[in-house]
Amino acid sequence: MNATSGSSPAARPAGALLLCRAEPAAVRPPAQLLREQLLLAPAGTEWSVVIPEGKPWLHGGEPVERVVTGWATALAVSAATWPVLALWWDADRAGFTLAAGFRRTVGYTWLADGTPVGEDEAMRTFAARLALDPVLDVQALEALTRPDSDADAHARLVGLAAVLARVGLVLPTGLTPGETADRLRSVALAQGAEQLEWSGWRDAVRAELDAVEGGPFGPYLRGPRARLLGAAQLGAGLPLLAWGIGRRSGGWTAAGALLVVHGALGLVYDRLRGP
Repeated sequence: MNATSGSSPAARPAGALLLCRAEPAAVRPPAQLLREQLLLAPAGTEWSVVIPEGKPWLHGGEPVERVVTGWATALAVSAATWPVLALWWDADRAGFTLAAGFRRTVGYTWLADGTPVGEDEAMRTFAARLALDPVLDVQALEALTRPDSDADAHARLVGLAAVLARVGLVLPTGLTPGETADRLRSVALAQGAEQLEWSGWRDAVRAELDAVEGGPFGPYLRGPRARLLGAAQLGAGLPLLAWGIGRRSGGWTAAGALLVVHGALGLVYDRLRGP
């Protein structure tokens, strides 16, 4: 595997991509509730990519990994039916975090020069949660955990995206993991990415309820299971929101707020739409 970046790893600024295994229409409502500057674009069959338009990790003093892990966790718990993969990188490291429902997140990290510092078991768990081929795809992932003097952290992320291409991921042309946040933004906008704008709680609630009503799982999001899921989201979101506010953590505060709102909406939906 050859490194694909023309700049030295140490000079590469922080950036991130969120890969959601769902169509943009399903991703849009919960992503808007994050109240962040984000771009949304399709990324292959049943995949979407969310590109941070702003750079909150530069203003709040948090590392990019923590910010996007909070976002991915909130989106995945809110969705419940599709996972979210956060790819992130900065001057020193790069890696990924996979969030799927209420399961514990799984991640892996490489140093800037490509040196693996994660646990091999994380790759196997990653493959299982995304229903990748247990032989061919796992072999390709395990190659990313072995030393390779020709592969820096940028190349590792590109290799990870290549494995996901086997399950339908097709990133828009030029939207390459490891590039600067400004370049990702300009490339996404040039290819027609949608800007997700916060339009207020009333419109957000309406959009969320419309998404639930019109989605494939709409008829099943009522009754005991719906109430259990809403209560679980509130139970996870309230302490997370308090913790984020106490730590002045923008990423985790947004994650907690999203879970609280989504859980409350689920309970309201069940009460209003139920028999």
